[in-house]
Amino acid sequence: MTYETPAIKGKLFEDKTFSFPIRIYYEDTDAGGIVYYANYLKYAERARTEFLRHLGINQEDMLKNKGQGFVVRDCHISYKSPAKLDDALNITCKVTELKGVSLKMEQKLYRDDTVLSEIEITLVFLSLPAMRPAKIPPEISSLLQ
Repeated sequence: MTYETPAIKGKLFEDKTFSFPIRIYYEDTDAGGIVYYANYLKYAERARTEFLRHLGINQEDMLKNKGQGFVVRDCHISYKSPAKLDDALNITCKVTELKGVSLKMEQKLYRDDTVLSEIEITLVFLSLPAMRPAKIPPEISSLLQ
């Protein structure tokens, strides 16, 4: 018997908040079944990637063909309650500020209605060969608004 794993897809809600589901596996936890603190940032990164993909922004194309991409400039995380082995979580992403070369996002990790952590992150758009900030192209900026 073979099993097919369905593609995990996020959802965009009316208030432009994107929600992405994840499950906590044994590899994510310590011996007590509690998620290691740095993994929250990995989950947030996955959700941001899927958010951009959902909008039609192809990061691989930007990197390979245009030498451009988003990088993290600043990140603040607040841990409210621990995630545990086998938890089903949702991670939300919402653009809260969009400027010429940067954007701020608010991300939250939820178990049901309980907020486990809150992240405020600033991303800067770079010309990678020059390693200098570059104006976010209008076609990308319009998708993020």
